[in-house]
Amino acid sequence: MFTGIVEEIGTISSITTMGDGLEFTINAKKILRDTTVDNSICVNGVCLTVVKKSKSFFTVQVVKETLLKSNLGRLTVHDLVNLERSVRLHDRLGGHLVQGHVDATGTVTDIKILKSSWMYTIAFPKQFRKYLIYVGSIAVDGTSLTVARLQRNNFTVAIIPYTYHNTIFHRYKKGSIVNLEFDVIGKYIESIVTYGRI
Repeated sequence: MFTGIVEEIGTISSITTMGDGLEFTINAKKILRDTTVDNSICVNGVCLTVVKKSKSFFTVQVVKETLLKSNLGRLTVHDLVNLERSVRLHDRLGGHLVQGHVDATGTVTDIKILKSSWMYTIAFPKQFRKYLIYVGSIAVDGTSLTVARLQRNNFTVAIIPYTYHNTIFHRYKKGSIVNLEFDVIGKYIESIVTYGRI
C-alpha cells in the first residue's frame, strides 16, 4: 500500500529483457536508505518488488501483464520515474490509499500554465468514468491528486510548484502516456452493490 506522495525521482540506468517481461535497474538515493530485497517500491504508480539493490540503485522485474496495463514498457534508459516506498502503519496518510495496481493508461491532452500552477487535462478510457468524482482522488504515475474538473472521458488536475518540480510532471508534454489508478473505495462499493446480494 502507498499514499501517492512521491518521495524521489529515479533514473532508469538499464533495461534487460526477461522472457516476455523486462528487468529495470533504477538509480536512486533517498528511498534506498532503509530498503531491502523483497520490499515493495512504487515506480510510476506500479507496485514492484526489489530483487537487487546497492547504495545507489535497485532492480525490479516487470511481467508482461504489467507491461500491457502500464506505461513501463515505453520507458527507455535515462527516463525519469516517480518513486515511493510502501507505507508503514504508523505513517501519516498524506495522499490517499494507493495500491500500486494500475487500472489503465491515460493521455495528457492539454497543459495550461498559470501564474502559480499548472493545469493538466488527461483523457482516460470511458469505462473508468464511474470511479471518478469531482474533487475525488486519482493517482497519476503514482502521484496522489485531486480531480479539479471532470468530463465524460477526461479529467483535469491542478499541480502546485512543489509537485511540478518533485515529480515527473515537469517532463510531461501533450501526448504523454501516464499510469492511472482509480480510487479503490469506489471499486469495492461497485462490487458490493453488484454482487453483495448473490
